[in-house]
Amino acid sequence: MNIGDKAPEILGKDENGQEIRLSDFKGQKLVLYFYPKDMTSGCTSQACNLRDHYDELQAAGYAVLGVSVQDGTSHNKFIEKNQLPFHLIADTDLTLSQTFGAWGEKSMYGRKYFGTLRTTFIIDENGIVERIIAPKQVKTKEHAKQILEG
Repeated sequence: MNIGDKAPEILGKDENGQEIRLSDFKGQKLVLYFYPKDMTSGCTSQACNLRDHYDELQAAGYAVLGVSVQDGTSHNKFIEKNQLPFHLIADTDLTLSQTFGAWGEKSMYGRKYFGTLRTTFIIDENGIVERIIAPKQVKTKEHAKQILEG
């Protein structure tokens, strides 16, 4: 997925198994952020930063939707523990992550493996990718500021 591309209509199922569609966010900009794993330090920092600035994001016309490969049960625990005011897509089959190019090779301590590339897509009111905050650019503790000042 690149800037200028149309995002897919069906985004996936949220933590409760409800289908989420792009058209659910008509008239809003959508912050679609991909993160590696529930309950990890960086992912918790990122989600909590978006939570803490959620009112500001909404006032600026943004809806927020997180995506990771964990299932709904894991997402529900993550939402409850951190009091997140937005939904999380359970992309267990990697469909959305692969469509957006947020799944790829990573390396940790010299070991290569495949996983979620922490990436944020800003989708405009018409469903077009307007901006991408790439993996090396995402600042988990200042993510809302990156979105709002972008």
